[in-house]
Amino acid sequence: MINRIQCKTKRMQTPNKLLIGLSPRLLHDVPRELGFRGKTLQYLEQSVAHWVMALGALVVMVPTVERESLIRRSHIDIADYVSALDGLILQGGADIDPRAYGEVASHTVGPVDATRDRFELDLLRAFIAAEKPVFGICRGMQLINVACGGSLHQDLRADSVTPNWHVHSDAYDKHVHPLAIPATSWLSALYGGVTATWVNSIHHQGVERLGEGLRVQASADDGVVEAITSTGIEEGKPFLLGVQWHPEFHDGSDPRLLPADPLMQAFLDAAEQRRAVLSQAIAS
Repeated sequence: MINRIQCKTKRMQTPNKLLIGLSPRLLHDVPRELGFRGKTLQYLEQSVAHWVMALGALVVMVPTVERESLIRRSHIDIADYVSALDGLILQGGADIDPRAYGEVASHTVGPVDATRDRFELDLLRAFIAAEKPVFGICRGMQLINVACGGSLHQDLRADSVTPNWHVHSDAYDKHVHPLAIPATSWLSALYGGVTATWVNSIHHQGVERLGEGLRVQASADDGVVEAITSTGIEEGKPFLLGVQWHPEFHDGSDPRLLPADPLMQAFLDAAEQRRAVLSQAIAS
């Protein structure tokens, strides 16, 4: 395996830095004071982008491509994004429409965005097909599970999965809980054998039926799935990583929380290695 410090150093020095796509959140009902009346905003919260950039890669936002939009798929297709980018990060946000995993929404489901769901699922599946790495955060982890045929608990407490709150509106990213990591897991190995730690928690839904080809890498102390990967990730097979917490908010202010950088470094290493494989294939 390529040494991660060497990868980071090379990434900082090379003019051909990794190019990572970050899918946006959508704001359809724009507050009047922002000055975009009747328009839709696509935006990023800066923490994830800055986290990627701090480790030596470039970040671009991937605006949605919709059949009914001005930019039709005949002009710019999802395949164009997949070809141009080295990896994809799916950030947090609204609940996924339960219709995406074959269910009817209960009263517990918050506002959904079918446009974002369709686009991100198409984008995610295209990256998987191209064997380019994907890193899903919170909603992004749930999308990975759904894209692989899994389902979600629409509300962890209402579905009697746990009596614990996994979201606290006032505490937000300061709301934390313990995390259990199996000793034989890829995630434990990534963190030098860690099996118990803490993470933040900003979600009310979670994995119910695990998607095909996925493996649970960590759980909360109440059993809620908190991290998943593709099977075979240890052998360098196609890289899918999803975490239910928000590592971009693990800024070191709470020493109990699992450090964020090893996760991003593993993702960027996978992107570096996949780029090398594709470059070699083109050269030959």
